[in-house]
Amino acid sequence: MLHGMPRRPCIPAALTSGLFTREDARRAGLTRAQLQGRSWRRLGHDVFAWKGLADDPLLRLAAARRRLPPGAVFSGPAAAWLHGLDVQPCAPIEATVEPGCGVSARGGIRLRRSILAADEIVVRRALPATSIVRTLFDLSKSWSLIEAVVIVDCALHMGLVGKAELCAAARPGRRDVRKFRQVIDLAEPKAESQMESRLRMLFVLGGLPRPQVQVDLHNASGVWARADLYYPSHRLVIEYDGGSHRTSLIQDDRRQNELLSAGYKLLRYTAPDVLRTPELTLAQVRGVLLS
Repeated sequence: MLHGMPRRPCIPAALTSGLFTREDARRAGLTRAQLQGRSWRRLGHDVFAWKGLADDPLLRLAAARRRLPPGAVFSGPAAAWLHGLDVQPCAPIEATVEPGCGVSARGGIRLRRSILAADEIVVRRALPATSIVRTLFDLSKSWSLIEAVVIVDCALHMGLVGKAELCAAARPGRRDVRKFRQVIDLAEPKAESQMESRLRMLFVLGGLPRPQVQVDLHNASGVWARADLYYPSHRLVIEYDGGSHRTSLIQDDRRQNELLSAGYKLLRYTAPDVLRTPELTLAQVRGVLLS
């Protein structure tokens, strides 16, 4: 080695494929000082990973599992993510343990205590998680009504669960079931995006009639267009424009002109309309429905 050149870090191949402990590192030839170098990422007490591995939620959840007591099950947002739903699973990580497990806390992990039935525990992405029905039930309890409907919309649209299965879980006498029933009633399997669901819920909770969702509009030659939300009594089409609108602007503008020419009313909204000025958005739709 030439004088003055930095030494290459020692990276044993056995430690580059997943999680490992200090003892694993020692057996692979790493010293304590080397393990503290920039090549390694600490993910918890005595849990490490090579920095070349993607720091994705699955790695974080696998590391968290090593810190949980036997029988612990990922729940809430962590379980929703393991089922394939688009949520943040690690802010913080949530897990459910038995009431008498004796574990009081784990850094970065929110522990919930509950007795889970055998059919409420599944394995997703090689990790234990609450079933999709139990996960949606738990989120409906802890999230706002709007966000609970949004996540149930997503689960229904992805085919992870059916409304009949959810209704069967919302049986009389079950604790905290009233809100879950409301969420199920408001959910729409046809909803195609989370922001579209939030827009619909803005109207419903604002006292407007419930709009139809993803409605095919017909002309003489058949299906001609599809409305995200639709009020047939006023021929009012409401569209949510997400990120894809920028790449399909010409097509969307042509479709808008055709809708207006055919006698439809059209309102288009974006995320700021829903999240920053909901009162104005609601007032505009109410104004059309009252005209």
